[in-house]
Amino acid sequence: MKRRDFIHKSALGVMATVSLSSFLTPQSAFTKADLMGKSNPSLFGEGYSLQKEAYTAFLKMKTAASKSGFKIKVVSSYRNYAHQNRIWERKYKKFTSEGLSPINAIKKIIEYSTIPGTSRHHWGTDIDIVDGNAPQPRGLLLEKNFEGDGPFCKFKSWLDQHANSFGFYIVYTDNIYRKGFKYEPWHYSYAPISIPMLKAYQKLDLQAELQKAKLMGSNHFSEAFIKQYISENILDINPQLL
Repeated sequence: MKRRDFIHKSALGVMATVSLSSFLTPQSAFTKADLMGKSNPSLFGEGYSLQKEAYTAFLKMKTAASKSGFKIKVVSSYRNYAHQNRIWERKYKKFTSEGLSPINAIKKIIEYSTIPGTSRHHWGTDIDIVDGNAPQPRGLLLEKNFEGDGPFCKFKSWLDQHANSFGFYIVYTDNIYRKGFKYEPWHYSYAPISIPMLKAYQKLDLQAELQKAKLMGSNHFSEAFIKQYISENILDINPQLL
């Protein structure tokens, strides 16, 4: 879908004649702290946290899904820097204790999890969702649950048809040529805010930020590694979110 089509189909009541620049939040609205999960943003939701505009759009999508027999359950939404760092440290310790070298442990982590300060979940625009009305398998966020006869496959079909009309787009697609994070059929992003946030994020000196963060294993963040991480993990996403 082209961005102009996105404006036309938006369920937020924005008319097709409105330009994209006026539809998206200005990039200047975001500080470095906002972009890296180190601020204290105003967030909305019960059991999950989203920016107000994303929250309003999510409620509309949730109501529409309910009419089709689905109960949208948010597994994850906003995560601050400290939360992401706890995930990072837990996985780093686990993988290195299992015998992986530091760099291979890092590569294993970034199959699905981000380096603290680089997560889209820092923005209050992204959600991991499942169908709360379906049987809840032990591992909720697994690809197999969203395909074939998996418990969330009908829900995924509904999202494929309707999520974009509420401003939510899948982030990590199943495009076989896409690199970076693996396919996540549960991860959706509210485009009207996340697009300008990503553009603002690209203006940061991420290499300097990561090198001074002193994260577990960060001494292995070479210049080549960081450039590849930005290119593949941060930017090789659904092109409709760029």
